[in-house]
Amino acid sequence: MYDLIIIGAGPAGLTAGLYAGRYRLNTLIIEKILVGGQLLLSPTIENFPGFPGGIQTEELILRFKRQVDEVGLNIETADVLEINNSESASHTVKTENKIFQTKTIIVATGAHWKRLGVAGEERLIGKGVSYCATCDGPLFKNKEVAVVGGGDKAIEEAIFLSAYARKINLIHRRQGFRAAEILLEKAKANPKINFILDSRVEEILGLNRVEAVKIKNVLTGALSEIPSQGIFIFIGIKPNTEFLKNQLEIDETGFIITDEQMQTSSRGIFACGDCRKKSLYQVINACGEGAVAAHSAHAYLLNK
Repeated sequence: MYDLIIIGAGPAGLTAGLYAGRYRLNTLIIEKILVGGQLLLSPTIENFPGFPGGIQTEELILRFKRQVDEVGLNIETADVLEINNSESASHTVKTENKIFQTKTIIVATGAHWKRLGVAGEERLIGKGVSYCATCDGPLFKNKEVAVVGGGDKAIEEAIFLSAYARKINLIHRRQGFRAAEILLEKAKANPKINFILDSRVEEILGLNRVEAVKIKNVLTGALSEIPSQGIFIFIGIKPNTEFLKNQLEIDETGFIITDEQMQTSSRGIFACGDCRKKSLYQVINACGEGAVAAHSAHAYLLNK
């Protein structure tokens, strides 16, 4: 019987683990793939306090992990299939091979990048369609590529790709951007980045590899094709909450609804990080939410 099981080992889950360890709660962290989660798809973090000039993502995660190790927590690699919120004295967490009993749960499963849902996308994944410029950017040296999106991630990755690609066509469906102004300034000053605004992708073209992108101007309806040997898609995130199977209250897009103490609709189950419904998805507030979730779990155990 654990005091606490944390599902997910990204920034939110690792911070929750650090605080839980300091509270001396008998805690297990379960991570599906890699410690660090979705954050590992970004090469650097420029806006994490205390690191002027930024810090390599891998180094930041290693520091998080080292702190968790120092308080004696174990991280088990497994895919959580479901949880049971029976409202009894304990909850269950089921993986492919085990069933764990725990008094409290923190869900910190993060999110993944959405897909466009256009013709050619699924067929050409890994053949020029990518959701990770950090992973695949070096494969497109001296080539022309497209980036889709208008948030921080899209602009960051367009800038990153400019170190490899000959030309980057940044496609965005509006004139305005959600991205931070400092990022937009960098992108607009980059001669390799070409902005194609008020446009959306209609189809990804190519037989065995991406060869072009068909786009539609949303104001005029005009269709056109732009040559492209790759397309990088950053149009938002989808929470990794499918395994909850209606165990917790979520919104229409799958994000978990909590109060300010990270308490979900089920007593003793908390949520933090990018799987939680909120207005800002950044490393810094994911960490803060992890700390609050662990504090709330500790308070819940004290008051049982």
